[in-house]
Amino acid sequence: MERINQGGKSMKRYLALAAIAAATAATPAFAQQAPCELHIWPAERMTSITTGWLGGGLIEGALNSKKDANNKAQMASALDSPTQLDALQALDLNALLKLPAGTVVVRHETPIERKTMNKVKTRRADSTAACYNELIVADVFYQKAAIYGRSLRTLFLFREFGNDQKIDYEFKAWGGNGLKLFPPKKDEDATAALDELSIVFKKNFEEYAAKVKNTTAS
Repeated sequence: MERINQGGKSMKRYLALAAIAAATAATPAFAQQAPCELHIWPAERMTSITTGWLGGGLIEGALNSKKDANNKAQMASALDSPTQLDALQALDLNALLKLPAGTVVVRHETPIERKTMNKVKTRRADSTAACYNELIVADVFYQKAAIYGRSLRTLFLFREFGNDQKIDYEFKAWGGNGLKLFPPKKDEDATAALDELSIVFKKNFEEYAAKVKNTTAS
């Protein structure tokens, strides 16, 4: 009789534990939290400005205009949309932006229209994720100045949203570093000069990211 009672108690305990496990699995509070999202967009606009010792006279202006047009064409080729996104994804974006571990990067190949950059204050992607962030490359800017030399500057915009359409945190700033090879001259290695743009582009982002104050950092 004692063994039968013990067996009955064991069965009751088993059924009770099974019921608790089933209730736990069905309760949203115990469901696995969806990962955060970081949506990234490339720049639409490339700019090149060359200034010399003569202060931008008509002759110098005409010569520089041709140079800048050629620079923009080479930049658009070396830093097209996929290349910009690849360069960013080659970095540890979660660590640099202090995002939660496991944040999923969602890339958008089509640039955001530059004139809407500051006007739109809601999410740019059709996402309902409770943890949602945006990283937008706003401008890619090459400059050659007689005094300061050649450099590539990049304007980035980071936005953090809560579980709604309201921006909780926003930071826009430039990152910039010098160039040694771009633009290539006739007798120089064009491939190395164009590759330098991607390298410096990543350095610019690292410089920018160091200034970001992410309110979700743990």
